[in-house]
Amino acid sequence: MTKVPFAPPRMDQKIIDEVVATLNSGWITTGPRTSLLEEKLSEYTGAKEVTCLGSATAGMELVLRWFGIGPGDEVIVPVYTYCATGNVVLHCGAKVVFCDVADDFNIDVSIIESLITNNTKVIMPVDIGGLPCDYSQIMSLVNQNHVMAKFNATSPEQKSLGRILVLADAAHSVGARYGGKMSACLADVSTLSFHAVKNLITAEGGAVCLNLPEPFNNESIGKGLKCSSLHGQSKDALAKTKAGGWKYDVLYPGYKCNMTDLQAAIGLVELARYDDDMLVKRHHIFKSYEAGLSQYSWAQCPVFETDNKVSSFHVYMLRIRGISEEQRDTMMIKIAEQEVAVNVHFQPLPLLTAYKNLGHDIMDYPSAYDQYSREITLPVFYDISDEQIQTVIDAIVMAYESLNL
Repeated sequence: MTKVPFAPPRMDQKIIDEVVATLNSGWITTGPRTSLLEEKLSEYTGAKEVTCLGSATAGMELVLRWFGIGPGDEVIVPVYTYCATGNVVLHCGAKVVFCDVADDFNIDVSIIESLITNNTKVIMPVDIGGLPCDYSQIMSLVNQNHVMAKFNATSPEQKSLGRILVLADAAHSVGARYGGKMSACLADVSTLSFHAVKNLITAEGGAVCLNLPEPFNNESIGKGLKCSSLHGQSKDALAKTKAGGWKYDVLYPGYKCNMTDLQAAIGLVELARYDDDMLVKRHHIFKSYEAGLSQYSWAQCPVFETDNKVSSFHVYMLRIRGISEEQRDTMMIKIAEQEVAVNVHFQPLPLLTAYKNLGHDIMDYPSAYDQYSREITLPVFYDISDEQIQTVIDAIVMAYESLNL
């Protein structure tokens, strides 16, 4: 058995009891617990409207389609992200325009404007590791007159906004803060992930957090997204159980990506103790790694707190100074031999066959490749002990020393 696993989810009696209660309630698909989780998430994040779905990926695609994204449109995406961020753009038939990243792994805001054309409809920043992007700069950019003058609206929603939409992939950053505000309300729309390896879990699942300006009605749009997640059906299953409520309509061909009450049950337990328990523990883990590794000149510890940013402490992305990609891979083998599970977050998308086949070349993004080539993700999970943290640190030091640099 591995001495230190990578990211097992917390499963305790509180979660088990709530899931059992949901099973005993007789209502396990989308219903009262899903609605309650949406309310609680809106209270927690400050988002104007929250719609829970089967995944953050589904949320991103539904929002792109709501905004009218299709062939001929361009969406700016950081090159350093998981494939979901790019895939949803391709699903809509639009073009992914990659942007290199800054030293904190997040999109390099200084490059974005040079990528904007008359076809640019959306910018999708990604909060890598849990540290928010520079949203004040991004929102300022899309609201500048000369940038807005380039915007070519081709749908009613685009005409109403009158500028590029900022759709944040905040899958890593639930509970993170930027300028004192929660990460889920920093962009026009933010998507959250509750996948099994995330800080806040529902086994699988995600949410769309709407913060669109006037004249948009965020509540109405949220209802529309929920309709889209249920094949375009005008009523969900709970609404149809009411007396005489069996009859429904299908307003348009939608999708099937709703959240269930079984999933929401887990999320309700985790959200109730998130700030005072989960984030406290993860902050301790990050600080412990920093204390143990910062003494080594070759260890480049990640930034997780600044004057105006606080991470959600989701992924600890260590970089090793002065090594090659091959040496990084050798280190990971040495660490695994010591029964410590580590990972890499992420492979920049041009390294993947699907994106290579579209003509993308990683050498066009030197910052992303440099950071990827030296990155090792360390285990961060609720039940990790201080002894296990020290085991991880010792394994990394031993692996580095084995390179004999």
